[in-house]
Amino acid sequence: MPLINENYMQFFTAVCTDWLPLLESDECKNVVIKALKYRIQTRQVGVAAFVIMPNHIHTVRRMAAETKREDFQRDFLKITSKQIIDVIKRTKPEMIKEITVNSSDRTLQVWKRNSMSIDLYNEKFLLQKLTYIHKNPCHPRWELAAYPNEYFYSSVRFYDDRKNDFEILKHYAEI
Repeated sequence: MPLINENYMQFFTAVCTDWLPLLESDECKNVVIKALKYRIQTRQVGVAAFVIMPNHIHTVRRMAAETKREDFQRDFLKITSKQIIDVIKRTKPEMIKEITVNSSDRTLQVWKRNSMSIDLYNEKFLLQKLTYIHKNPCHPRWELAAYPNEYFYSSVRFYDDRKNDFEILKHYAEI
């Protein structure tokens, strides 16, 4: 099930409900990494870039030809939600009330509905999103790092020196 070039790369953003800092802990960030790694190992997706911020994630990815974007996103967000809720219950139980919802299909909600996925039609647009992802931790709103390569939960070091800390990345030209 190889990844094929006819599928556009996509810029994907998922935001925590009410912009809550549900991904602040490394344990919750690692839930996202583990879920991406599983999807890569099962050849559903290739990941070219990512950043995990305290309350949202961005990725640049390419779906395998057999993988439907809607199914991938639904399953990815569902499994990460369950695992993040488990971490929160154990480590920050006071936050449970903040993610409690009165919905017909759930009582707790980690991710806002309608995550954003944009096709990257050309390399210029892709590079713009790659730069945005890598600079995100340095934005004055966040100030998580002085320089992009100082922020660990990002793909910037992969593009700077091929350091693949999480073993999930391929260069965008290779997927």
